[in-house]
Amino acid sequence: MRIDIITILPDLLRSPFEGSIMKRAIEKKLVEVHFHNLRDYTTNKQKSVDDYQYGGSAGMVMNIQPIDDCISHLKSQRNYDEIIYMSPDGETLNQKMANSMSLFKNIIILCGHYKGVDQRVRDHFITKEISIGDYVLSGGEIGAIVFCDAIIRLIPGVLSDETSALTDSFQDNLLSGPIYTRPADYKGWKVPEVLLSGNFAKIEQWREEKAFEHTKNRRPDLLE
Repeated sequence: MRIDIITILPDLLRSPFEGSIMKRAIEKKLVEVHFHNLRDYTTNKQKSVDDYQYGGSAGMVMNIQPIDDCISHLKSQRNYDEIIYMSPDGETLNQKMANSMSLFKNIIILCGHYKGVDQRVRDHFITKEISIGDYVLSGGEIGAIVFCDAIIRLIPGVLSDETSALTDSFQDNLLSGPIYTRPADYKGWKVPEVLLSGNFAKIEQWREEKAFEHTKNRRPDLLE
């Protein structure tokens, strides 16, 4: 997979990709991540990429010209499965979406800033808009990091145990149930006996029941 991220703050993005699972995926050459500074594509002498809104109102708007030039440059080199705009009014990211998009080969992610981007960018270039929640951030970079982490960890070979991702919360619309590790008895707080039994059929049944119970108590909407 190749991910091209368009941003005005490339330095803000780099650190999360230099550690943990995303670093491992890049080192294994399972994913390429490239940052593109939007200011490199503007024709403005001051390297500005924003301007005042037509019609007045507070907040600056990102210009269409540098975004057009950057996306057009990238599209001239390869085909993209999606051109994504991180936006608070986009479709909310969920596990089903992450599963599907982890299979893509090439993705562009546009990180907005200020009041957002010129609507013509959304009308003519963007193929999918994604939100990570019903709140507003200072820019799309943090949302892009969250999105990338969600899909990269699902790429075969990234996790040491590939079956681990299949038991994560939201797979099969269930939250994960309780999990335990050693010691089996800590200050009198004991691990459920079934997990120590070695009876894997009963253990799996217990896990399914607890996952359903946990989901019913915390996120009953997932069961609808």
